[in-house]
Amino acid sequence: MEFIKGFDVSTLPEVESLGGRFFDKGIEKDALEILKSYNGNWIRIRLWNDPYSDSGEPYGAGNCDVENMVKLAKRAKQAGLNWLLCLHYSDFWADPGKQYLPKAWEGKTVDELERLVYEYTKEVLDICRQEDIMPAMVAVGNEVSNGLMWPHAKWPEFDNMARFVKAGAKAVREASPDIKVMVHLDNGGKIPLYEEWFDNFAERGGDWDVIGLSYYPFWHGDLAGLKANLENCAKRYGKELVIAEVSMGHTMESYRTYEQLDGEERKGAATRPELAEKVPFPMTEDGQADFIYEVMKIIKEVPGGKGIFWWEPAWIPVSGSGWANKPGWEYVHEKGPGGNEWANQALFDYKGNALKALQTIKDFEG
Repeated sequence: MEFIKGFDVSTLPEVESLGGRFFDKGIEKDALEILKSYNGNWIRIRLWNDPYSDSGEPYGAGNCDVENMVKLAKRAKQAGLNWLLCLHYSDFWADPGKQYLPKAWEGKTVDELERLVYEYTKEVLDICRQEDIMPAMVAVGNEVSNGLMWPHAKWPEFDNMARFVKAGAKAVREASPDIKVMVHLDNGGKIPLYEEWFDNFAERGGDWDVIGLSYYPFWHGDLAGLKANLENCAKRYGKELVIAEVSMGHTMESYRTYEQLDGEERKGAATRPELAEKVPFPMTEDGQADFIYEVMKIIKEVPGGKGIFWWEPAWIPVSGSGWANKPGWEYVHEKGPGGNEWANQALFDYKGNALKALQTIKDFEG
């Protein structure tokens, strides 16, 4: 497998529809074409079951439903890019802090949910086959460190966690023996988390090809911890390893004026100053480039290390594209506010100009 230089661009169509434009060396171009020109070879697309309220209001953050998945995957194929499908098994964001059941699956038994995971995964891949956009890799769940489809498979319910993930993996295997199955956790520098999770999964007959890790340096510790965990996973499980989500900032400058939101309407950047101080790279264009070089070097040197996916490199600040609309807040039991938390971690500046880190990614010999 060619070293993965991948990008999660799930919000890109929304950003474009709201006026976001992208430039390379002053020339306006399609964002996917820019990423490909810097040797990008994969994209990652998240899928939510039903990201709409009962009255049809969108939850936001790209409204990542099947229709949008198909359109974006077709663009990827046309650009000659492989793609990773990330199934959340939720109607909106699923991560270690929240893994809510899809509305349509509420009130079901564990046996019924196991069947629904299989049937839903099969249905999605059937659509991909019909549209001639089969993914090369499928992540069964997103950052399932604390389980998935709460409360039934919430940590430490490893029996149900394994049942649900195995059901999804079974559907992937039946769809095509060529698709790699990823299981994805967060906190990529935390060895005990990965040992506990994958030991329990393996003991229960878990089926997977790739261990996916999220690594954000302002949340997940230093690069030495990431390297140690990758090396331990390689030795302990013998699976392929992919950093499924990674990013850091290129600036700490506010982007409030681009969002056209007042202070109470926006969360602001996730990289709070106190978090940025923990990162041994400055939040500058050069610092961002140096950081991703070191991350790629680490994953390349680990046995089975296959590459990286930069998370949301094109989520530049435009009015109307935030992490959630009000119906989305309600689904994940949060009170807001909204806004874009990630714009200073994109690989384009606030005006859509390609940054130095893209050249670093291009030049890296994977």
